[in-house]
Amino acid sequence: MRILSIDPGFERVGIAVLDKTNKPKHELVYSNCFKTSAKIPFHERLTLIGEEVERIIKKYKPEALAIEKLYFTTNQKTVMGVSEARGVIIYSASRNHLSIFEYTPPQIKVAVTGYGKSTKDGVILMVKKLIDVKIEVVSDDELDAIAIGLTSLACEKFNSFCDKKQA
Repeated sequence: MRILSIDPGFERVGIAVLDKTNKPKHELVYSNCFKTSAKIPFHERLTLIGEEVERIIKKYKPEALAIEKLYFTTNQKTVMGVSEARGVIIYSASRNHLSIFEYTPPQIKVAVTGYGKSTKDGVILMVKKLIDVKIEVVSDDELDAIAIGLTSLACEKFNSFCDKKQA
């Protein structure tokens, strides 16, 4: 199974493509932190995000999208923008007939580290131990996307691990 996993945002979007393997570690096929400029109108930023997701889907042909669910935050402006970016990403995946799975930050932390309140450093440390990385991963957004993909693979392997409801 090939999974497109995304840490959503509108300034920075963490993107990873992971292949499920029968080896102890799954394979990271692609990762990137896609960035948009605050100097362009927001609707154009959303268009660029949609185009990039479409490009990745066409090139890597994933079967599913794994994406982080939003938690309520005190910054309403940011959460609304990220929600809109998530909508574009989910629309692109749905349009391309991908199964769509959403995971909360605590689900991701439990899947990757075994503890729902792990620190960012704890998640990063475990991601590097759980995946076969043959390419350079440079941003936290990429590492978050990889962690989301690993969560989806863990949910597939251990059905009782998390509620695997599709979006």
